[in-house]
Amino acid sequence: MASEARPRASLSVLDGVALMVGVVVGIGIFRTPPLVAANVGSETAFILVWLVGGLAVLIGALCYAELAASHPSVGGEYHFLRRAFGRQPALLFAWARCTVIQPGAIAAVGFVYGDYAQQILPLGEYGTALHAVLAIALLTGLNTLGTLQSKTLQIVLTGLTLVAVASVVLAGFIADPASVSVPVSSEPSAPAGALGMAMVFVLLTYGGWNEAAYMSGELKDVRRTMIRVLVYGTAVIVVTYTAVNLAFLELLGLEGLRASDAPAAAVMRGVAGETGVMALSLIVCWAALSTINGTVFTGARAYYALGRDVPQLPGVGDWDDRGDTPLNGLLVQGGLALALVVLGAVTRDGFQAMVDYTAPVFWLFMLLVSLSLFVLRVKEPDIERHFKVPLYPVVPALFTLTCAGLLYSSLVYTGNGAWVGVGVLVAGLPLLLLKPPATSQQPAE
Repeated sequence: MASEARPRASLSVLDGVALMVGVVVGIGIFRTPPLVAANVGSETAFILVWLVGGLAVLIGALCYAELAASHPSVGGEYHFLRRAFGRQPALLFAWARCTVIQPGAIAAVGFVYGDYAQQILPLGEYGTALHAVLAIALLTGLNTLGTLQSKTLQIVLTGLTLVAVASVVLAGFIADPASVSVPVSSEPSAPAGALGMAMVFVLLTYGGWNEAAYMSGELKDVRRTMIRVLVYGTAVIVVTYTAVNLAFLELLGLEGLRASDAPAAAVMRGVAGETGVMALSLIVCWAALSTINGTVFTGARAYYALGRDVPQLPGVGDWDDRGDTPLNGLLVQGGLALALVVLGAVTRDGFQAMVDYTAPVFWLFMLLVSLSLFVLRVKEPDIERHFKVPLYPVVPALFTLTCAGLLYSSLVYTGNGAWVGVGVLVAGLPLLLLKPPATSQQPAE
């Protein structure tokens, strides 16, 4: 029988914004700008796609704000899907999140952290994977100590990350372009229709904002504060990303950015030489640790929600009252993420393998979540909604179309790892045959 302990509403708006920003502002902004630049025709278009990506995140955040404020639960998207479509689709989502989406995301960022930590402290041939294992194990361990410890660390890491990213922005505007070796791109001008591919990379970089849904069961006065967390968090992320990309353009120009594998390194080298490059490694490590910690925190809540609904998973649905954490969920999630790091270590590019593994499954269920808003408006017309999506149904329809387009792109443009993720999703179908508890338990609210 699941423990009777329940989550407590202990998170403030600041805690929520720190977690959301910490999950999103990670390693993507240091990797994807050259890929975006290669798919646009001008500097104006380059900045516009980042702003449009921010608008797409805001649209999604407004939809999530209505769902989370109306149906707060630490189960987040699992809870929304269960109310809209019933137990079986929600169970399949929970299986996907617990075996593909969340462990894969943690492992992917772990590899990026490992790449940069290896530059600071080399650990041999498998140093990248060893650093990833250490980071995931230590942050999972910290989260098991308690919500207070994990959210305090998140505020510190997010603050450090924003200060560090601000230093890259400042360096981009003060560095002397003559001191930077700007590569010349051999790529032709972006072909017609390439803007769609640019948006794929932009939205990948913005990914993770939806993790805020898993805080809804622990936010103070969630029905009023969830919209503030999502809007404030989105604003911080969009301003940060726009500033970074303006700094890249200022120093490198569009052609130089297209040809640069590591634009942030070029910026820091222009200001402080190789010392600046080492400083960049520290910046990326901070950002990666912030993302890992935030993802570990929110991800374990889905295991708890699944365990509450599936008594055949003993202990997973227990909540540890001492630390106010889903202790067993954290341990299972950490074990799966570490296993994926080991598997990724034997591939040519562990990060890319994890992105391929998670992308199609992630966008499939994001699409279903977007549809759940329409379904719940019809199924539960009389429920009190403290926040409603403006311009309904236009805004949620735009969100649904975005999700559908990215599901298609993730199947067409990713590698074989995508089909491994789909295979793991299919392996969860037997869960649908399990009988529900004698007294049906909704995920804790």
